[in-house]
Amino acid sequence: MAVINLTSANFDEVTKGKKVLVDFWATWCGPCKMVSPIIDAIAEEEGHDFIVAKVNVDEENELARKFKVMSIPTLMVLRDGEQAAVTVGAQPKEAILKFAEEA
Repeated sequence: MAVINLTSANFDEVTKGKKVLVDFWATWCGPCKMVSPIIDAIAEEEGHDFIVAKVNVDEENELARKFKVMSIPTLMVLRDGEQAAVTVGAQPKEAILKFAEEA
């Protein structure tokens, strides 16, 4: 499954009744560039119990404010549109998977 570009417009449709791993990022963010291919790889893998999405904080600052994202990259797990867990900073794939699966 490909990464979903999460926006204010599709937020309810994407998150309702689901578990979603969200990567809050920006094009100018160096650590975000390190995390991005990891998030893409996780999305492509089969067998996860969650959807993978990205939010560009420059384009979707309403969502960034809603979830009080102050630093990026911020990884967040949403359950039915509500924040279940959050972690900040670049991390290796194994740590991101563990975070998403345990949230």
